[in-house]
This record gives sequence, structure tokens and C-alpha cells, in this order.
Amino acid sequence: MNIIEKINDAVLTPIVYLLFALAVGYFLYGLMKFIQNQDNETAQGEGKRHMVWGIVGIAIMVGVYGLLNLVQSSISGITP
Repeated sequence: MNIIEKINDAVLTPIVYLLFALAVGYFLYGLMKFIQNQDNETAQGEGKRHMVWGIVGIAIMVGVYGLLNLVQSSISGITP
């Protein structure tokens, strides 16, 4: 196992998983806020914004995870 794989496994992957979990939590918080405030349009709008930013965060973390795997596989293919 080379140094890039060790850094990816020990540092980067747990950070990406943590941020992914936070994005999912933010989305679920927005969903909860949206459902609980059916009679308040202002609070529903806030819940919608939380859900949208949660989805944006999830998409970013999926992209980052894919880039990390691409870089790792590219570097592993170069080094013997």
C-alpha cells in the first residue's frame, strides 16, 4: 500500500463520509421542518431551502468521493 492509499484511507475517506452524513442530516432537518410547518409558508420555505442545500451538499460529496477514487486509481496505475 503506497502513501496515497494510506492518506486516502486514513484521512480523506472518513472526512468525506462525515461531510456526507452532515449533508444528509441537513436535508432531513429541512424535510422535518417542511413537514412540521404545513400551515406556515415562511417556515416551509426555510425547510425547502435546507432540503435544496442538503441535496447540493450530497451531490458535492458524491463528486468528491468519485474524484478521490479517480485520482487514487490513476496514481496506483502509475506506481508499480
